[in-house]
Amino acid sequence: MATTTASASNAPMTREERKVIFASSLGTVFEWYDFYLYGSLAAIIARQFFSGLDPTSAYIFALLAFAAGFLVRPFGAIVFGRLGDMIGRKYTFLVTILLMGASTFIVGLLPSYASIGMAAPIILIILRMLQGLALGGEYGGAATYVAEHAPHGRRGFYTSWIQTTATLGLFLSLLVILGVRTAMGDKDFAEWGWRLPFLLSILLLGISVWIRLSLNESPAFQKMKAEGKTSKAPLTESFGQWKNLKIVILALLGLTAGQAVVWYTGQFYALFFLTTIAKVDATTANLLIATSLIIGTPFFIVFGILSDKIGRKPIILGGCLIAALTYFTVFPKLLNYANPALVAAQQATKVTVTADLKECSFQGSPIARDIDFRTTCDIAKRALTQAYIPYQSVQGQPGAPATITLGDKVLTAPVGVLNDKRDAFSADSAKAIAEFRKQLTDTAKAANLTVAADPEKMNKGMVLAILVFLVLLVTMVYGPIAAMLVELFPTRIRYTSMSLPYHIGNGWFGGLLPTTAFAMVAATGDIFYGLWYPVVVAAGTFVIGLLFVRETKDVDIYAHD
Repeated sequence: MATTTASASNAPMTREERKVIFASSLGTVFEWYDFYLYGSLAAIIARQFFSGLDPTSAYIFALLAFAAGFLVRPFGAIVFGRLGDMIGRKYTFLVTILLMGASTFIVGLLPSYASIGMAAPIILIILRMLQGLALGGEYGGAATYVAEHAPHGRRGFYTSWIQTTATLGLFLSLLVILGVRTAMGDKDFAEWGWRLPFLLSILLLGISVWIRLSLNESPAFQKMKAEGKTSKAPLTESFGQWKNLKIVILALLGLTAGQAVVWYTGQFYALFFLTTIAKVDATTANLLIATSLIIGTPFFIVFGILSDKIGRKPIILGGCLIAALTYFTVFPKLLNYANPALVAAQQATKVTVTADLKECSFQGSPIARDIDFRTTCDIAKRALTQAYIPYQSVQGQPGAPATITLGDKVLTAPVGVLNDKRDAFSADSAKAIAEFRKQLTDTAKAANLTVAADPEKMNKGMVLAILVFLVLLVTMVYGPIAAMLVELFPTRIRYTSMSLPYHIGNGWFGGLLPTTAFAMVAATGDIFYGLWYPVVVAAGTFVIGLLFVRETKDVDIYAHD
């Protein structure tokens, strides 16, 4: 395969190349569909599998179980990357798709917390980890497989089809969820209908496996294997030799970390922000996100093609820089257009917590329960956090009880006293806390601080425009990334080497974004504070990538053999 000739780069795509892209993309869409079903149903899963916790802790635990799948992705990259470099790309990503499909189907059958107690969330987290392992091997295999079939000068275009799969998988999951929810109603969907999207995945699994079985091994791997140049120890070569390890580290910090936070902010955090902070109903929020994905998805291909002409680096780093500079402008506008009544109420009624701040705990702790917050400061902030009411903290007199000032109203928070068994609040304390919370809820409701978004007053056009802008940033950073990672590493260790920085970046920096940002908001009372996480990471990636990462678009990947 003459990848260095001009004729190869200008020739139309062959039937075999189209089949490679379609089969790889379809299977990867299916894997992302499986993976993101959980994220789209996090609130329902929190009630089904973490019902033994208070609502805020249950939701954070559900997000952590979502994140567990991301945490193990780098380990999947190591395990399956090694196999892919030793035995081949094709058979490795057949294994990953079977593992993903089986894990997803079992989630649809898993009994809830009410049926089997703590075994339910434990099994759920194990299944999420198996999904993460599978996805850790899938992406690197698919991207490497497609890139090694692509002519020189067109790898950005060819691999950009793989880049659409994550967004299409998310879109497909939202579409199926909306369809099932609409068909059966919210009540039945929340009770048992949420299982159907997981169970339906078995059909997609069968189609994907059937198509992938018909594929041939990649020509680059076949050539390398025929010449006896396959790596005997890809892990040692990738991470035990500084010349390769240095590139892995730079690929992580100078490319994939920023790409990941922009990706998850533009799709997942935007959805979380709409449904919780802006109080938009789930159906409307999902429809808006889905529409923005439809509009934005073709730009993965556009930026992939553009990266073949001007380079991968300026597009990826440009997306990171724009994101870092605009997030703190864009998200307040998103809130204003989605729920203007709420913004007006927040401007008219300032909320402050006056307390001895030394008694205040970290509200964003993912393992805390209501009874872990017993000081008056904690109880005051806990009540505001669970209602997503923004507030400011003011230092009060040492030892004085915490008060919430809400406009001209001042509410004094009680102390939480545990019962004799120390497994719940005492009866008197529980009654006082319940009365305090009701008083806060009534006062906040009267001030419109908990008002749901009114579809009639929502500026849906501007909300959609902002969501499309966020998705366009996603396409900038994500469209060219597969081609660039492939081009950074030699064929003999490519699967292993590119998979690890990709999945640490996307699994850890990106996958932990919803949980981290939620905890930052809960801890500070500032509804925009969680944006500091993607802004700082994206800005750091821009600087490191600009200074230390080389352009790769003209690299001949066969010359790396």
